Formats: sequence, structure tokens, C-alpha cells
Amino acid sequence: QVQLVESGGGSVQTGGSLRLSCAASGYTYSGRCVGWFRQATGKEREGVAAINRFGVGFYADSVKGRFTISRDNAKNALYLQMNSLKPEDTATYYCAVEIVSGDCYRPTKAQWRYWGQGTQVTVSS
Repeated sequence: QVQLVESGGGSVQTGGSLRLSCAASGYTYSGRCVGWFRQATGKEREGVAAINRFGVGFYADSVKGRFTISRDNAKNALYLQMNSLKPEDTATYYCAVEIVSGDCYRPTKAQWRYWGQGTQVTVSS
């Protein structure tokens, strides 16, 4: 059984940083496409970043240059480093694994099998 647990969310001021983590049980990140998503109140869920099996990251335009997705295969850990945070980054952030259909470089349009429960990120101005 696959379980994903996000952590690292919190409240920060504009310009601050947070690092989200996603711990997996029953699943190995190495060599697979995995992603981070977010959903703000009243908005649709969007793909923030994904990393393919070769370690190449793909990012939403809104976070390029500020967010970095990474994976530590030795620790079987997935991270999202978020810098220069803005109030519009406020959302619940989720990790997801196992693409059922679609492409890793377009995470929003892909279908993902397993999701974490989410961690809240709040950025105040």
C-alpha cells in the first residue's frame, strides 16, 4: 500500500522560504516521475513541479526560478524548495506519484494514482 506524507508547510512572510518534504512508504521514487501540486481556496489544483526518471525538473511558469524539485534516492525522499515566496503561493501543497496517463513534463494534465494528504503553505504580505 502506497502512502505519501507531506511536511514542511507553514506560514511565512513574502520573500521567505520553505522546504516541503514528501515521505513515501510502499513506493520508491528512484527512476520514476513524481510531482508537486497545489490547490488554493476556490481554485483548481495545478501542477507546480515534476521530476522525471532522469532527474529533469519541470515547473509551472509561475514558480520557475523560485522553486526547485529534488529527490534523494538514498533516503527515498522528495523535496520542494520554495524561495522568494509570494502571497499567491498560498495553497495546500500535495505530492503525487505514479502517472496513470499523460506526461511528466505536463503534470497538471496527467492523471496520478497516489496522492498525499497535503500541507498548508500560507504567505503573508
